[in-house]
This record gives sequence, structure tokens and C-alpha cells, in this order.
Amino acid sequence: MAETTASPTQEPRWVATTALDGAWQMAIDSWLLDQGRPAFRLYRWRRPTLSLGFHQRHLDPHWPDLVRQGVIDLVRRPSGGRAVLHAGELTYALVWPRPSRSRREAYRLSCTWLQLAFETLGLPLVFGDQATNLQQSNCFALSTVADLVHPGGGKRIGSAQLWRRGQLLQHGSILLDPPKALWQQVFGKEPPPLPELPVGPADLEQCLLDAAGQALPEALRGGLIAASPLQAHELGQIAGRIPDHQLGSIPATSPVATIVRTTWGKPRPRG
Repeated sequence: MAETTASPTQEPRWVATTALDGAWQMAIDSWLLDQGRPAFRLYRWRRPTLSLGFHQRHLDPHWPDLVRQGVIDLVRRPSGGRAVLHAGELTYALVWPRPSRSRREAYRLSCTWLQLAFETLGLPLVFGDQATNLQQSNCFALSTVADLVHPGGGKRIGSAQLWRRGQLLQHGSILLDPPKALWQQVFGKEPPPLPELPVGPADLEQCLLDAAGQALPEALRGGLIAASPLQAHELGQIAGRIPDHQLGSIPATSPVATIVRTTWGKPRPRG
């Protein structure tokens, strides 16, 4: 069945929370971006998974061994940035067809709901202020202005973007209870020190959804009334994109690689 691109004037879509393999999750986000419709979703990963930013070509030497041993899965995101370990965390994705053309402003507006949610929990978050370091393979090893941190504390949320034809896909990883032993295996260090969350995962998700309904950019928040599960014909279209997100399947010379994928530090988005 041929894919169709929806009108950008359609009602925003809130996609029901899922727990799927990593390549499926990335294929869903890429597909949503091409529908021309605002969308928002939270999701989990079925297995511990390391996702690489689209342009991240260097793999730490032991990562393939961890994959062969079945410790982690490995996928490639459509968005930019460095490696993220998806375990003990919650991921968000939002699709914004007509965002601010300033990336700083787009990040600010796209993160306001996250700041509101954690402010409600008594754990305020501010933007990081470190410079981008291309030598770091671990997204949570530094905190740029694309990220949210506890004042004087650790990085709670790392975000990255993909701009395509003037539309924005923003990904973010929200650390809940990252497993220390697995972080040591993958990155050779423990996760950032974080204050304990005062609520469990289910209550946190509801807090995030409540905050999204209040503070997402206006173009995105109108659909947060009833979750919309993906339909069988949509899943059929999405399945065809899965190979795009399996490691090594996207050559560096691909025309798609000219699209701006970033956390921070690149020129104004094209599209």
C-alpha cells in the first residue's frame, strides 16, 4: 500500500505508549515525520538498546561484542547526537511540521513541557551549558543547551533533532533508574548522579502527559485527549523502514545524510 502524506493542518496525533524493539521504534518516528501531521508519543524499549546518532560512525570496540553476547541491541536513530543507552529510561518523540526556524528557540519550546513536569515533581530542570564534544561517544557524558539537567546535578534528559523539509522530529531520553552495572559495561562509567524520583514509572508517565497537554507548543497539544494506536496498514508501511535503522544499513554517502540532524552546534536548519 502506498504511503500518503497528510495535510499539516490535521489535528495533532498522540500515539499510544509502546514497548517495542529499537528498530521498530525508530521506524515509527521516521514514518510519523513523513505524514505531515503533528504527533507526540512516549515509549519504552523491549530490550536494553544502544541507539547511535545518524552521523555517529565510531563504535567503541567492545560494543559489537556486547551485541553478540546478547547484552544489548544496537540501532541507528534518524536524529543526531551521540549514543544513548535505552534501559531504565523513557523516550519521547515529537513531530512538529512548522517549528520555529531558530534551533535554540525550537529546543526551548519543545522542552517546556518537560520542565513543567519535573517542576511539578519538585525536581526543576535547566538547560545544560557545555560545549559539544565530538570525541564523546556517550550522549550523557556532557550537557549542552539541547539537554536538561538538575541545577548543580546530573543530566536527566538528552535530546536530539532531525529537520526534514522544514519539519522537526525531536527525540529525547528521560533517565528514570538507569542500571549502573550495564552502564559500566557499555560506557565504562556509572550513569550521571540523579535525585530519586518521588513517583513510580506509571505516575511519572501521567505527569508527563498532563504537562504535555499544558505546555507543548500549541500546534502539538490539541490531540492529547485520547491515545491513537497505530493501525495494521500503518504498521505495514512502517515495517518497510526497519532496515533503515539497523546498524550499518545507511551509507555515509546516502542523499538522506544531507538533512540536518543535530543536538547543537550546527548552522540554522535547512528544509
